[in-house]
Amino acid sequence: MPDQSHPEIRESVRRLCAEFPGSYWQELDRSRTYPTEFVRTLTEAGFLSVLVPEEFGGAGLGLSAATAILEEIHRSGCNGGACHAQMYTMGTILKHGSPEQKQRYLPGIASGALRLQAFGVTEPTSGTDTTRIKTFARRDGDDYVVSGQKIWISRAEHSDLMVLLVRTTPRDAVAKSSDGMSVLLVDMREAVGNGLTIRPVRTMLNHATTEMFFDDLRVPAANLIGEEGKGFRYILDGMNAERILIASECIGDGRFFIDRAAAYASEREVFGRPIGENQGIQFPIARAHVQISAAAAMVDQAAAMFEAGEPCGTEANMSKMLASEASWYAADMCIQTHGGFGFAEEYDIERKFRETRLYQVAPISTNLILSHVATHVLKLPKSF
Repeated sequence: MPDQSHPEIRESVRRLCAEFPGSYWQELDRSRTYPTEFVRTLTEAGFLSVLVPEEFGGAGLGLSAATAILEEIHRSGCNGGACHAQMYTMGTILKHGSPEQKQRYLPGIASGALRLQAFGVTEPTSGTDTTRIKTFARRDGDDYVVSGQKIWISRAEHSDLMVLLVRTTPRDAVAKSSDGMSVLLVDMREAVGNGLTIRPVRTMLNHATTEMFFDDLRVPAANLIGEEGKGFRYILDGMNAERILIASECIGDGRFFIDRAAAYASEREVFGRPIGENQGIQFPIARAHVQISAAAAMVDQAAAMFEAGEPCGTEANMSKMLASEASWYAADMCIQTHGGFGFAEEYDIERKFRETRLYQVAPISTNLILSHVATHVLKLPKSF
């Protein structure tokens, strides 16, 4: 498969990832350990600051450069989920923060001295219905006092800062359900143990996800990003970037599975000939390639629209759905091609199989994407 964009970046990422083979990830998987060395290496190479403008110490590149980086990380068998939010979460500050906030935080984020890779939105009782979040921030003098709970907040234990979505006006007191929400920048170094408790959630993959409890946590009012009550629209751009970038990870996963399956099917002999000669083996591999190629084109379109500043919510959603489904098909195909060896840890297939399954559910479920397309594009009546 030819590289479609940023060939030098892609080659550099491949060289870096070669230093972190399957055995590195397998050991981390067994011990449920964060890939600190991998993240440090990516940071020092400048790959996590590509979206930060040059004036703040980043590369100032567009979203397509970030998609190329994450695709190659995943195609190489590594996992960008440990740190991909460092790329895009800062966008909330960049687009909606004050000049003082940008100058205070963005240079440190660009250098890696500050880790901003926690994005606090989802709650146990609201799920994907973000307008029903209950975490509330009450203004008290020069502070906001935050109470509530969040769940599925990844990398919270490995982040210095967190972008936190809260209600500052109750839902029943606003005309529009998406009003009355605000964005606070929380300094995790000060918050933990002073009103913030973080508990790891063990899952089927090594994803460093957590639940968080806020018990009268004080956050300086100076850490409010933008205007009070306008926070929902501030995070939408970040959500679009997240969906496009995760879609690119799925493209990388899919190509990892296709590469592995094609190589194995060419070499593995049963009944005196390579199994890849059998159409029952080669057709699913070919179908996976077709589906990944089509999904990749959708990801490229969404990234180009995002870079151009065009509305791209629908395209971001569609690219995430297509890429996640194509990668999941490729994962299943790769397991089937390898047979019993697909379940062996040393082949890395089962690890990547588990990792790519996540994106059928997060960061937005397939059903919610279909609902969005049905109501916003096809103008069908809302089902909820």
